[in-house]
Amino acid sequence: MRRHPLNRKDLPTVGETPTETLPSSDSTQAQSLVQPVPVVDRFSFIDLLIEATSDLGTRPGRLLMTLAGTILGIGALVVTIGFAQTTAGQLAKRFDAFAATQIIASPAQAQNADGNSVATSTLPWDSVTRIERLAGVEQAALITEVKLQEGTVTAVPINDPSAPSTAPPRVFATSAGLIDALEGTILHGRVFDEGHDQRHDRVAVLGDRLADRLGITRVDSQPSIFIDGLPYAVVGVFGDVQQRPELLDSVIISTGAARTDFGLKAPGDVQARIVIGAGPQIAEQAALALAPDAPDHVDIAAPQGRSELADNVQADINLIFVVLSVVVLLAGGVGIANVTMLSVMERTGEIGLRRAIGATRRQIATQFITESIIIGLLGGLLGATTGVFAIITIALSQQWTPVVNPLVATSGALLGAIVGLIAGGFPARKATRIEPVAALRGT
Repeated sequence: MRRHPLNRKDLPTVGETPTETLPSSDSTQAQSLVQPVPVVDRFSFIDLLIEATSDLGTRPGRLLMTLAGTILGIGALVVTIGFAQTTAGQLAKRFDAFAATQIIASPAQAQNADGNSVATSTLPWDSVTRIERLAGVEQAALITEVKLQEGTVTAVPINDPSAPSTAPPRVFATSAGLIDALEGTILHGRVFDEGHDQRHDRVAVLGDRLADRLGITRVDSQPSIFIDGLPYAVVGVFGDVQQRPELLDSVIISTGAARTDFGLKAPGDVQARIVIGAGPQIAEQAALALAPDAPDHVDIAAPQGRSELADNVQADINLIFVVLSVVVLLAGGVGIANVTMLSVMERTGEIGLRRAIGATRRQIATQFITESIIIGLLGGLLGATTGVFAIITIALSQQWTPVVNPLVATSGALLGAIVGLIAGGFPARKATRIEPVAALRGT
């Protein structure tokens, strides 16, 4: 098929709007039908994506090296925030499961003339019975530190003057049920019961750390210790009393034996295990139950929350990881900028050719900025995914409950796109300054 030759007179000049040619017989109708033909931009959004991604898959090794910095930076940020939320949830869970179930009632304290704290009142001996009548109390026990006259606690009846002197362990007089109230664990033997207490039997249980120090590893041979020279049969060894860790280095004897042998005059504290959520109610009722005539003479200690020191340490650790993540993320942004700049230099001829056939500076800039955004978004997605999987894997290996905020993962991916947008700004501006003639001559 032969093509009709194109008459150059039919072509509009530069700046002239093409018009349709109508018969001149009806000039009025011709003027009404003359309409300017709109200029359509043929470079669509799909074309932009194609141009922006065409060079990404040609060098996969370089693309992976470019993504590494963004992946590490975004992943570190997600892991830092996720682990902060996970550890906070774990600490709160442990606190609620244990500390929120403990309450202590003790006599009110006042300072004497020497500046020492002394009790202004005493608790009744039947404090355990009174406390356990309250709804929500599961187990209660008396606990009082015993002041020894000689202050000696040994596993042998003979005092060796040549032996190095050591600080004697503390001795506590308690009622039956203290280990249960503290949710402790009996490692060997058993604990004394109410019968031992009522008979004032000389029996004792030891904390596991003190038992190791005294060389008592079993109780079936009925070992004895000597408290101020008085023999006490060791019937058990306990451990895992998190609420009163000082008991692990102490001796526990019955309240009846302490009253007989050491002249214990009044109980010290009441330790109670309660159900979760009953703390405020029992705190109000316990003082009235123990001292109906003077409830202000009884102090009720509810468990305290996480200390400010723990919060400050956690905040400092988070700050360190966030700073390191930002540094790595900046390195990733520099990598994206370098690769985009290298792509501009390698494609100078292509840029010149596109400019020569009608591509605008804006289209060239948009192409390279879009390429940088895609690289950053891809790095952000991979980094956020890596961080989420790291949190889940490590949390499950420690038998924790992983806490991952979906907003954090989504923000991580968007942050990668923002880094790509910022990193691609200068290379895109560099590409727009390439003149078509100079680019084509260089090729």
